[in-house]
Amino acid sequence: VLRAVRLNGAFLYVFEGTAPWSISVAPARQLVPRVLPGADHLMAYHIVTAGTCWMGCKGDQPVQLQAGDAILFPHGDAHLASGQPADRSGYPFYDHAPSRPLETIRLGQGQGVRTSIVCGFLGCDARPYNPLLAALPRSMHVRGIGVGWLSEFPRQVIAEAWQTRVGGTTMLTRMAELMFVEVVRRYTEELPAHRAGWLAGLRDPIVAPALAALHERPAHGWSLAELARVAASSRTVLTERFAQTVGLPPMQYLTEWRLQLAAEQLATGSRKVAAVAAEVGYESEAAFSRAFKRSTGHAPAAWRRMRQNGAAHSSAVPVTAC
Repeated sequence: VLRAVRLNGAFLYVFEGTAPWSISVAPARQLVPRVLPGADHLMAYHIVTAGTCWMGCKGDQPVQLQAGDAILFPHGDAHLASGQPADRSGYPFYDHAPSRPLETIRLGQGQGVRTSIVCGFLGCDARPYNPLLAALPRSMHVRGIGVGWLSEFPRQVIAEAWQTRVGGTTMLTRMAELMFVEVVRRYTEELPAHRAGWLAGLRDPIVAPALAALHERPAHGWSLAELARVAASSRTVLTERFAQTVGLPPMQYLTEWRLQLAAEQLATGSRKVAAVAAEVGYESEAAFSRAFKRSTGHAPAAWRRMRQNGAAHSSAVPVTAC
């Protein structure tokens, strides 16, 4: 799934606040043209490297972050941050978005405690269908991510902010992807047993083998009866459990997943539409084109032009040392 939804591009910068300070961060979708023009969707994240702060989505209770903690906003919601547990209604608006990658932003003129945060955005595909993104909450707070093997990530961002190194952008992008995977993995491991959702489906004894089979052979002409045999279940039980956990019946999930695979191939390759359609299980190019346009609002060829042109624009953004 992570391969098919294409985690792509990482825009990183450093924030330093001296208490008292507070900011109100705009929704990530408003920042796409500025930070990652080719991204379909932006996820915002922050890793505290020194000091303490409070963060949370607007309307939610903020959580306290210590040095080494990370917080991720998978859906790019507007969120609040402060160096002190202030009244949420008192946050002044500060447009935090940097003007260039690896910039250092400083806020606060007081004599209080200094807080250092490595901040960033990670692009991914949200369309046509991203089951992982849909399963994640508005915010994810993970403690202690700044230690262990991931401790080099915030350190490397700070180092790159002060010098231009060959391959630095690619390395930071891959490390940001690993950070995201680690946050999701810890979140999944801590899910309560009764929790519903796509991630919970990966642990369900009936849903998990069905999901694995669909992902392993998406182009196969699956029937509900065959999928039920794989899951060692009846068709009725499989359909009910799958829909209750994942949010879609198995065959509808397969349709959505095939379109996501096709979208990824169209965005990254040059194969003919008919070949892509066959690769994901469609016998008719016309049927595939209708389904794809119904899901995305674009014909397959138009989608390819739009995504590949956007990717070319994004890759042209220069990385400038602070």
